[in-house]
Amino acid sequence: MQKVKKIITLFSAIRLIPHIILFNLHKNRKIVKYEVERWLKCTKIEANTQYGFIYLMTFYPEFRNLFYYRTKHISYLIQWLCPKMDTLFLCAPKIGPGLFIQHGFATMIGGKGIGKDCWINQQVTIGWTNDTDAATLGDNVTVYAGAKILGKVHMGNNSVAGANAVVLKDVPENCTVVGVPAYICKRNGIKVKEKL
Repeated sequence: MQKVKKIITLFSAIRLIPHIILFNLHKNRKIVKYEVERWLKCTKIEANTQYGFIYLMTFYPEFRNLFYYRTKHISYLIQWLCPKMDTLFLCAPKIGPGLFIQHGFATMIGGKGIGKDCWINQQVTIGWTNDTDAATLGDNVTVYAGAKILGKVHMGNNSVAGANAVVLKDVPENCTVVGVPAYICKRNGIKVKEKL
């Protein structure tokens, strides 16, 4: 299977020539390079950055969305060559480097900001409850499948929102929250049961 993927990647490089040029010349190339390396690590793919970029663009539509987010309006000219995932929306005005999106199907990443090295799964909503109240994620936050983080809330650094959790209040650093509404089930690695 790996040999087949290598061949597909090499052929895909032809359609990705404009993307490769943009990757190497865009002002955000350092962030994109960092993200390529993080995605390769998260997906356990051993490759150099250039080949890894082509591989990720070929097989990971979630990565395409992130690349187009980083390269902004200029990417509209080339998106037709390698389409985005149409059910994944990156709407936050600020997304820190290193965002990893695993199975980004039906996912809305909005809110005021996303920190560095966050990990977000499928069917997640991070967003607004009205025109002014929106969520913010700190660094190294993980949001599992189906979780909702809504309103004027902050997920602290190194925190986790469990699958299908509904987070409507601030989450302290180094905590795991689960449930509807979410409550703290782990703080600093120790099991607890605390209200938010």
